[in-house]
Amino acid sequence: MAELITYPPRNSFSSNEIHDIETVQNTIAMDSDNHSYHLPKTFTLTFPPFLLRKIVSEMIATFLLVFVTCGAAALSGSDDARVSQLGASMAGGLVVTVMIYSVGHISGAHMNPAVTLAFAVSKHGQFPWIQVPFYWLAQISGATVSSFVLKAMLNPITNLGTTTPSGTSLQALIMEVVVTFCMMFVASAVATDTRAVGELAGLAVGSSVCITSILAGPVSGGSMNPARTLGPALASRRFNSLWVYFLGPVIGTLSGAFSYNFIRLDKSLISESQRMSSFQLRRLKNKEVANLNASDIS
Repeated sequence: MAELITYPPRNSFSSNEIHDIETVQNTIAMDSDNHSYHLPKTFTLTFPPFLLRKIVSEMIATFLLVFVTCGAAALSGSDDARVSQLGASMAGGLVVTVMIYSVGHISGAHMNPAVTLAFAVSKHGQFPWIQVPFYWLAQISGATVSSFVLKAMLNPITNLGTTTPSGTSLQALIMEVVVTFCMMFVASAVATDTRAVGELAGLAVGSSVCITSILAGPVSGGSMNPARTLGPALASRRFNSLWVYFLGPVIGTLSGAFSYNFIRLDKSLISESQRMSSFQLRRLKNKEVANLNASDIS
């Protein structure tokens, strides 16, 4: 996920859309040189040339996310000696990390309809609303196809990593809201704040998914993703408390995004040193100490 140097205005695009804007600008410049007809710039920004590639990217990423996460959960559920519950949780976090680094620069690596919705609603996410249905379709399609592939591969296992409450639906709903809040809070920090260490986005989000899955697994299954729940439910034909995994992640992602937007420091209120990340400050201080030591020795 690329980073911007300054906060973008409301009518601009997020860091995930920078490559689209550059492509559009290059296309418009080429058309202008050739004096050929081209679509209005606003239309091209809404439906960028990369839109099809972004949709395919989301479909592949969600396919692999569900394949690894639900495959590990299915094997763990059938025989925990083959894959432990801890191993299944770690597999989910690791695949999220890998997908963010693989396709984050193409589509943003949402892999989650609730995350896409939160980035569209969020003030600083600025994901184009017109592209939301395309992302949802890609994510649900990828999750569904992946689930049916798992069904064919893992036969006779019938429970393909479906998420169902181990207690009451209310307990599962609260757990899904809390863990999805944590995941989206971290994602908002590393993906939309220019002061965050963007290079660590994959590790940060993947680690949050891993940690929250370990906690939520025994209670709700740790879905945090409507597509990840819907796909296995269709393949397994298990629809118990499905509404929990649609409502919980939506509430969690929206509240997580809004919470980080609330605590985000305004650019005009912070000094140059505060705008640096903690890692940058640490490197700068270490460099200053090294320079002082070198001057003392000389």
